[in-house]
Amino acid sequence: MIVVALLLGALALWGASRLTWFAEFRDGGVRGTILYRETGEQRATALVPLALLALAGVAGVVATGGWARRVLGGVLALAGAAAIWTGVAGVRFGGYADGLPVTQMLLGRGLAVLGGILVAAGGLVAVKGAGRAARLGTKYAAPATRKKVRDPDVELWEALSEGVDPTDVRGRHSE
Repeated sequence: MIVVALLLGALALWGASRLTWFAEFRDGGVRGTILYRETGEQRATALVPLALLALAGVAGVVATGGWARRVLGGVLALAGAAAIWTGVAGVRFGGYADGLPVTQMLLGRGLAVLGGILVAAGGLVAVKGAGRAARLGTKYAAPATRKKVRDPDVELWEALSEGVDPTDVRGRHSE
């Protein structure tokens, strides 16, 4: 769940950076009036770094556990809030001139907000489930941390291999 939210959030933030966020008609001199555009990457320079942070967060969430995952989740939640703020700040819903790509401008900001929500949600879930979720490498934990379960039949055969009579109660307890 966390990984999917972070990946989708990073994808949405990157997509928002490619769309038009600002457009206006400007005087182009000899060329007449031209349509000037700025992408999300030009207008809100934090979008691509936030997307990269979300991607790095995927590896961090998988590789860590405990307090480290909680700290990482907090950082991701703050990054998601920053992405939401970036998408909301300066948005207008009216007063555009005819011929401007209004739909693309609103879609770009909406994608930034959606990406921020996904990244923040992934971060908060990482904080909440930090103690329960498995981390990378727990399958290969040291043998001392795992409880040994012994089969009584195996113990009897090992005792015979060591030259001890397993039926002799005194012999086993005296060692």
